[in-house]
Amino acid sequence: MSLGVTLVGRALSLFGVLIVVLLMLVVTLGATGFSDRILGAIVNEEMRGIREGLAQTIRNPDELEQVLNTQREEREKLYGLDKKWHQRLPDMLWRLMVLDLGEARTLRSFDGSPKVTTIVLERLPYTMVLITSASIITAVAGLAIGVKLATKVGSKFDRIVSYMSAISYALPAWWTGILFILIFAFQLRILPAGGIHSTPPPEQGLLRLIDLIYHAILPIITLVLVSLGAWIYTVRTMVLNTSQEFFVTVARAKGLPERTVTLKYILRVAAPPIVTNLVLGLAASLGGAILTETVFNWPGMGRLYYDAILAADEAVIVALTFIFALLYVTARFVLEVLYLILDPRIRYS
Repeated sequence: MSLGVTLVGRALSLFGVLIVVLLMLVVTLGATGFSDRILGAIVNEEMRGIREGLAQTIRNPDELEQVLNTQREEREKLYGLDKKWHQRLPDMLWRLMVLDLGEARTLRSFDGSPKVTTIVLERLPYTMVLITSASIITAVAGLAIGVKLATKVGSKFDRIVSYMSAISYALPAWWTGILFILIFAFQLRILPAGGIHSTPPPEQGLLRLIDLIYHAILPIITLVLVSLGAWIYTVRTMVLNTSQEFFVTVARAKGLPERTVTLKYILRVAAPPIVTNLVLGLAASLGGAILTETVFNWPGMGRLYYDAILAADEAVIVALTFIFALLYVTARFVLEVLYLILDPRIRYS
């Protein structure tokens, strides 16, 4: 009973973190005047179009200005500019909490829908194909190689992989992506330079999926290459620190097989920090990679954030920040539960 109550308390505390993040975001947008400037620019742009249309039918300048003033007041009321930013704050927070993300001001979905939910949901699968796939490949390869290195400390294999890991960590993803495009797309002509489909795209479902995977090969290789080194070294360090503990020495002194020592005495103890990095990394991967997706013209969550910032689309920026914070909070709660399974020493009371 106490365990359930504690987990509920942890969930509520993480929910409080989510509220604070949203509050800070909305206050920042409002207090700096960014929100009012963006909404004011949108109203001015709409009024410019309305003026051009009304000028064709209303010839009297005074009557035209009166109609335009009425239209402007209606637009300002529609966008909430007739209120102070702090008066718009509760409504915006409430709509986010009930997942009513509203409509984008300028961005549209592939089908032309202005709904933020539609825009985000259509981008999420592409991010999962690219960024999340690369994260999973990196995690699996890093875990296998990192554990192997921890058992062969100081060997030639350990030194070579350590040097390569340092080089991998130092490579910028955007620079590596551009280099790979020049080599594999323009010089060797074996992989596409970017995009998600060929031109024209295949119409059949299976062929369309194969074409999507074909276009994802180069950016996935890029992401794995630049992130694998750091993950290998992280796993190596965690496993190496655990393998030097006294209880591991005792297990080996008992004559237990090395596989049993590695699995039950080393990895079981090192699992919590490794899983922490893995779960938080997977949650962060759903947020996309802004520079990599931009280089490869990949329409994922990171590219959407980039487009929203360039277009100053306040609704999409706030919605994406909320979604990223929600993913982090969910990942943290999953970790709270996994800790109980992975490490029997952890008990909430």
